Amino acid sequence: MELGLQDKSVFVAAASKGLGRASALEFAREGARVTIASRNIEQLQEAQQEIASATGVTVDIVQMDVNDATQIQSAIAQVIERTSRLDVLVTNAGGPPGGTFTDMEDEHWQQAFEQNLLSTIRLIRAALPALQSDGGGRIVNIASSSVKQPIDGLILSNVFRAGIQALTKTLSSEYGHKGILINTVAPGRIATDRILELDSKRAADQQISVEQLQAQATAQIPLGRMGTPEEFARMVVFYGSFANTYVTGQSLIVDGGTIRAL
Repeated sequence: MELGLQDKSVFVAAASKGLGRASALEFAREGARVTIASRNIEQLQEAQQEIASATGVTVDIVQMDVNDATQIQSAIAQVIERTSRLDVLVTNAGGPPGGTFTDMEDEHWQQAFEQNLLSTIRLIRAALPALQSDGGGRIVNIASSSVKQPIDGLILSNVFRAGIQALTKTLSSEYGHKGILINTVAPGRIATDRILELDSKRAADQQISVEQLQAQATAQIPLGRMGTPEEFARMVVFYGSFANTYVTGQSLIVDGGTIRAL
């Protein structure tokens, strides 16, 4: 299938590692002009080298903290200056800390709001003029399977990831007539550092080994294993591609069949 991404300008936030980096790699494989962003310049440079080694394509890098509105504006402006356009925006941010309702104080809620929901709003707002300029673009919001089913011990993620999907659905209506398609791609248990971090905390709380906890969790996945970042990234690339011409406002759960919601 031709995805229509050759020479398209693609911006991927929080792409120095994990799902963001995997998504950037797949866009590069499709011939897109990719810019990756992160607040950690050393990790960005490592990701840039890894993508170049795997694809022969050199991606552009821009330092950006998703919690900083000025840096978001500057990052999007740099992409447009370098490529003269912006066709695809992939929003992404590191997950908030785990915990229950009584664990969280006001500062935890405020930080999670700014990092996971407000950053998505700011990125889209900054990118919209460019996305509209050539008759329409694509937006993919990376969230979590908690947009469909809350996850125990992740109350901050449950609340603000759901807000991302509410934003996706609303904007799909407001901007569909301008040719902008926007969707959420939401991971379940994908083998990333984030999952290992959460598993380590849960295992310590339950006084079992990480291996025991992961075996229990994997037993709940119909496909019987965790997904890979590459499997997740392929879905991001399709929804962010120009082969996708009629899917907007949706949430795709990439979880091996774990979520039981219809």
